[in-house]
Amino acid sequence: MNKKMLLVWAVLILALLSACGNSNDNHASGHGNQSGQTPAANNTTEDSHGGHGGAQKEVSDNLKATFAFASGSAKANQETELTIQITDEDGKPVSEFDINHEKLLHLIVVNHDLSFFNHIHPEFQGDGKFTVNTSFPAGGEYKLFADFIPTGGSNITLSEWVNVEGQEGEHTAITPDEKLVKEVEGKEAELALSGTKPEEEVTLTFNIRDAKTKEGIDSLEPYLGAVGHVVILSADAEHYLHVHPLDEKATGPAAEFATSFPQSGTYKIWGQFQHEGKVFTVPFVVAVK
Repeated sequence: MNKKMLLVWAVLILALLSACGNSNDNHASGHGNQSGQTPAANNTTEDSHGGHGGAQKEVSDNLKATFAFASGSAKANQETELTIQITDEDGKPVSEFDINHEKLLHLIVVNHDLSFFNHIHPEFQGDGKFTVNTSFPAGGEYKLFADFIPTGGSNITLSEWVNVEGQEGEHTAITPDEKLVKEVEGKEAELALSGTKPEEEVTLTFNIRDAKTKEGIDSLEPYLGAVGHVVILSADAEHYLHVHPLDEKATGPAAEFATSFPQSGTYKIWGQFQHEGKVFTVPFVVAVK
């Protein structure tokens, strides 16, 4: 009897140990699955929330822009109509855009050596089409940047090189400025950078003064809804940054902007501000390394 009881207890103990072992295995496996699913769950949350994010990027990445001149080509010093057509991956027109700093689309135009800069705003004609009348100071290559936000998407910039007929201007080397102080239209602008290393956040501070009196100008007016705007391009025009101020309601003399340079190299910076009803543009060239 005792032997039978001992045998029963032995069987029961073995069964319990086996069950515990299975329970532990299931728990570990379950925990492992939960760990594996956590990033996916977080990604789902990020896609539906912050990134509205994931969806926005997908929409933006599939958009295309075509740039065309009414006469088929543009000629130096002649006004011509430029059409920008925004379409999706299936070639269908994008019909809705969000207002971004008072405009539906910002068009940046630069020539091959970045000595020419123009920031204009084509009018929306519907069915993904924007038009604007513009001119180019000389023949040669120009790069056009269409900067906009499609409704339901994130900010996107699409660009293309175009050729303008006519005699080219002299090529100007893009070299860093020895001194970051420029005088433009009676204003003296000084630029200070908190750093010049790539892939690190840097604050750009513009100090605007009267060129004659050297007194700070504290009556800057809103330009496109902010104290100023900054566009940055790498020397090869491959890296484009459109930077907005940290304090949009600032009125000077200082205006601060935060950004980061994607890689080492030479960059040209254009700061745009408005004073007494007139917009003025201040260019600087800096080395990032």
